[in-house]
Amino acid sequence: MTTFTAAALLVALSQTPSVLTLDDALARADEANLDLAAARERLAQAREELWKAWSQQLPQITAGASYTRNSQDVRLDLPTGFYVRDTGVLQGPPAGGGVPGAPTTYAVVPSGVMEAVLQKRDQLGAQVQATQALLAPQLWFAVDAAELGARAAERGLAAVRQEVLFGVAQAYYGMASLAEALDVAKRLLEIARRQEGDARTRYGAGTVPKVALVRAEIDSARAEQDVVRATNAHASARVGLALLLDRATDFDVVRPPEPLLPTDPRELEDLALRDRPDLQAARLSEAAAGAQRRSVAMRYLPALGAFARYQLSNVRGFTGEPDTWAAGLAVSLTIFDGGLREAELRQAGARAAEAAAVRRGAEARARAEVSQALLDLGSARASAAKAREQRELAAENLRLVSASYQAGAATAVEQADATASLRNAELAVTAETLMANLSALRVLKAAGAFERAPLAP
Repeated sequence: MTTFTAAALLVALSQTPSVLTLDDALARADEANLDLAAARERLAQAREELWKAWSQQLPQITAGASYTRNSQDVRLDLPTGFYVRDTGVLQGPPAGGGVPGAPTTYAVVPSGVMEAVLQKRDQLGAQVQATQALLAPQLWFAVDAAELGARAAERGLAAVRQEVLFGVAQAYYGMASLAEALDVAKRLLEIARRQEGDARTRYGAGTVPKVALVRAEIDSARAEQDVVRATNAHASARVGLALLLDRATDFDVVRPPEPLLPTDPRELEDLALRDRPDLQAARLSEAAAGAQRRSVAMRYLPALGAFARYQLSNVRGFTGEPDTWAAGLAVSLTIFDGGLREAELRQAGARAAEAAAVRRGAEARARAEVSQALLDLGSARASAAKAREQRELAAENLRLVSASYQAGAATAVEQADATASLRNAELAVTAETLMANLSALRVLKAAGAFERAPLAP
């Protein structure tokens, strides 16, 4: 017998794994699963597409500055006023030529001169411009398409979340079933060891041949190996579940309750068509593709916008002012673009048709999945019930054979066969119960009814 010191007992207690319930596992996966975190980031990207579409409807303001080094200055002297003077000398060509009128003695003399700089050697400039779309039909439908796309991404995230939680629930039920299989293996090992001890005692007393002892030792060794395999399988299931939860393997699970199904299975198909997030995402994607096609079609219409511009430069030019501004309206209409709009319109139409086909296919698959899941559930429950019945019979058979063996009316081989039958029956109950629970989970998933805690209290 192993002796534990107080310190060793404290260490053992400190290393006892925490108990993780199914609801805790689902909540942890909802918060920490890495696949779900990646899906949330994809949703954030899709929502930014909506902001990008809205940005085309909002004012666009740009600013710029420049510096130019020219080869030389360009300046021009311009009169600022004139005097009319009588010079006493006829000015101009004689009458009758290419210039109308007759020569006079009057002349126009500048009263002042200003220097206009047309180009500086070092030229600086700055500009601020604002534009606003007033009438742009294609942008309206582009915003509509982006909004529908964002909503489709939200339902896509819900579908990914359901897949992740379903996978976690499957892994949890699997680990719980393997824990039960491990308990079964340990109980069978105790039975095998008792039978081995009894055979050894009987062999020592000379009441049974050595073959009975050897057979009991073989059964005991097999039971020990079964415990090792069950232990490793249980540990492997823990590692898989920990990976889904993004946490350490310092936990254990408890037996989860059976999944709670709707009262009327005939309503599951309608429930699936209404509530499954992947179907909702497919419908929204179809609507978004239609809106995108309408946005492309609106490019045949003119667009109206307003603009305002302010410029500042160190060249004053003819106005003598360093700054200028302008504002107005602009209408644009593409007459011919080489067939680009037609190609994009056909492409958008094909995408809309593809989205419609995807939606119809998703609905058909949902109906088939519900029907198949219900059929699988019926078969799994029937198999589980039959496995439980066989376990009861195997346990009764082992009890009777063991009693007969004690009375000398049964052989060691018969007792070993009865023990093997019980072992197989126990493992079959564990496996078939797991399959029944997983089938029930698949029914809930197929119907779009799998949530955080779809379980009976």
